[in-house]
Amino acid sequence: MSATVSADRPQTTTRQRWRFIDSLRGFAVCGILLVNAVDITQVGMARLVEGGAILTDPVREALYLTVQTRFVPIFIFLFGMSLWMVLDGARTRSPRPGLVMVRRLVSLTVIGGLLMFAYPGNVLLEYGIVGLLMLPVVLLAPPRVTLWAGVVLTVAVYALAGGGVASVPGLVLLGAGAAALGLPRALETSGRTVAVVFAVAAVLTGPALLWQQTTQGDPRYSTPGGIAGLVMAVLYATGLALLWRTPARRAIAAAFEPLGRMALSNYVGAAIVMALTPLVVDVGYMTSVAPVVLLSVAVIVAQSLLSRLWLRYFAYGPIEWLWRTATWLRPVAFRRAAASITAG
Repeated sequence: MSATVSADRPQTTTRQRWRFIDSLRGFAVCGILLVNAVDITQVGMARLVEGGAILTDPVREALYLTVQTRFVPIFIFLFGMSLWMVLDGARTRSPRPGLVMVRRLVSLTVIGGLLMFAYPGNVLLEYGIVGLLMLPVVLLAPPRVTLWAGVVLTVAVYALAGGGVASVPGLVLLGAGAAALGLPRALETSGRTVAVVFAVAAVLTGPALLWQQTTQGDPRYSTPGGIAGLVMAVLYATGLALLWRTPARRAIAAAFEPLGRMALSNYVGAAIVMALTPLVVDVGYMTSVAPVVLLSVAVIVAQSLLSRLWLRYFAYGPIEWLWRTATWLRPVAFRRAAASITAG
């Protein structure tokens, strides 16, 4: 395909879409919803505000050990990967790829800003802003420089603060650099390097969890909890990549790939559902997060099924389509029969 085009617009393309990356993104969306649902609904908070005793909740503790701080690093890293992938595609479709990416990131910031009305803690706003700040590096720096800048920033932030919002720039650069250097293919084919990384993460998981247990409460607010989360994020991602090479691949793709291809629509939709839940159910006085977790699982299953059905007829999720339209400043083909599905 020629890199010279007559206008700043999307072109038909045959660029490869990495199915495992979509599945991993869907997997991350599931884990994030389990955490976000508790935050959005503020389950049990009314009881505490009125002086209720702090009760031990095994389900909440289980989330702290298996979910909290584990999936957000995966999601941010994948955001960095998609940043590079879309930029790589824009370079072949537009004479001004940087401007295309600015529009894409500004659009994401607007979507995140609108979602603040339902979920003030959503990450889309900060992803859009950080993406704009990191875009010059991704645009201009060699991939290895981008990768190592991400490594240095990520290690420094986790060592000093245990992750959090400050980890977003480093993980974005890490994902962008890794994508440019071929990580999507490595994860899709799960070579020996992926197995080695999985083994190292598995060995480190035990000590990391023991270290996390030296602190109390939400691991988002402690360095041990944040580092344990990063270690287990690597374990989850590489473990899923290894399973991708087994007969389990079919089940993984069926469950998570539709969620991942419509990640933005599913993230926004789930946040709105959870924001409306307290209007229907009095969750503020619950003594366990278990009902909200079960609701989250039901939402995940419903979204997986609905996403699969939607993608039979349409190339993109509804919010993904709006996002692409804003990116290219003109409607892109929406119905599946008329659209060319790209990696962006």
